[in-house]
Amino acid sequence: MSKSSFKNILLIGLGSMGFGIGKSLLRNGFNVYGEDKNLSQKEKFIGEGGENHQVIYKNINAVVIVVLNEMQTKEILFGDNGVAKNLKKKTLVMVCTTVSPHFAEEMSISCSNYDLLYIDAPISGGSKKSAEGNLTYMISGSSEAIQKAKPILDVTSETVFEFGDKIGSGSAMKSINQMLAGIHIAAMAEAITFGISQGIDAKKFLEVISKCAGTSWMLENRAPNIINSDYSPKSSINIWPKDLGIVLNIAQKHDFSAPLTKIALEQFLKASDKGLGNEDDSAVAKVYAQGAGIKLP
Repeated sequence: MSKSSFKNILLIGLGSMGFGIGKSLLRNGFNVYGEDKNLSQKEKFIGEGGENHQVIYKNINAVVIVVLNEMQTKEILFGDNGVAKNLKKKTLVMVCTTVSPHFAEEMSISCSNYDLLYIDAPISGGSKKSAEGNLTYMISGSSEAIQKAKPILDVTSETVFEFGDKIGSGSAMKSINQMLAGIHIAAMAEAITFGISQGIDAKKFLEVISKCAGTSWMLENRAPNIINSDYSPKSSINIWPKDLGIVLNIAQKHDFSAPLTKIALEQFLKASDKGLGNEDDSAVAKVYAQGAGIKLP
């Protein structure tokens, strides 16, 4: 499919990930209508080149949804003001939100009732890679839907992993990624605060561990936030109770014990209870620091 016949995108959710996807689409000549409940984000996106007039749904080629949770996703598609009923047949619905496999299946069935093409398309990579157009996608959907999504995937991704036509397989893979990512962030926070408690300078901690077997992508990505005392949210604390909750719900349904995930979830919940929910997820280190009576940089 040529881009000239597939250029009108409705992007719903302009947080750090969605905004980055939108910028990548704009750079590559797409007409992008950005929507967000935070009107200042919408205005900011218009300033980047987003469309500044009313959406004409019959002209939309694809809806890309990058919001926080399942409830928001369902409301966007099928709520009182849901978009599904307004879209023309065979419009692509691409859901990048982290959801459970079962929810993805439900949304796909509901979209098929409107003859819409659904693709389960969770993403990973963080806000920087999103802005650069270098995300990793874990996708599942029909060959027709995946083919239709190709112009979007081509300009917003570095890597696309396909999991066939069984909707929910992409989300199952994303849940595994989130399990590891959440555990790694909590482990990083525990290790750097433990190091500080032993008199190790935080910068030296990062310099050494990043060259040792104990490192991780999350440690190298998040520890600098703690060192620089920069907790502006690239990925917020509040994401993790939801995402790790999804992991544990899946595990419970399959009688799978996930003790490390439970421990990591407890730390993010403590951080949220302390009013840190809107800070960067590296701020979970503050929970450890407060418990140990130590001061972070």
